[in-house]
Amino acid sequence: MIIYNVTVNVENDVREEWLQWMKQKHIPDVMATGYFVENKICKVLVDEEQGTTYSVQYTCVSMEKLKEYQQKCAPALQKHHADKYGTKALAFRTLLEVL
Repeated sequence: MIIYNVTVNVENDVREEWLQWMKQKHIPDVMATGYFVENKICKVLVDEEQGTTYSVQYTCVSMEKLKEYQQKCAPALQKHHADKYGTKALAFRTLLEVL
């Protein structure tokens, strides 16, 4: 199993709206692609000068399926997020292998 982890630092003035949008729109859209079997969103527990950081984790059954998602679906979904929140919600992605 592969965890596709998206870490997002969200400015506090849009934090509640962003969190609601992620739960009601973005995460369901990602899950609707059919590439992931599970998801969770976590708040990163660190003291930060600016914003709040979240880890959004999507579980995929294989690296092959994840690569297919990244090619076919991710660009449009990432663009939608960037168009909506711009620099107010900056993301970076990492891959984790469940052992």
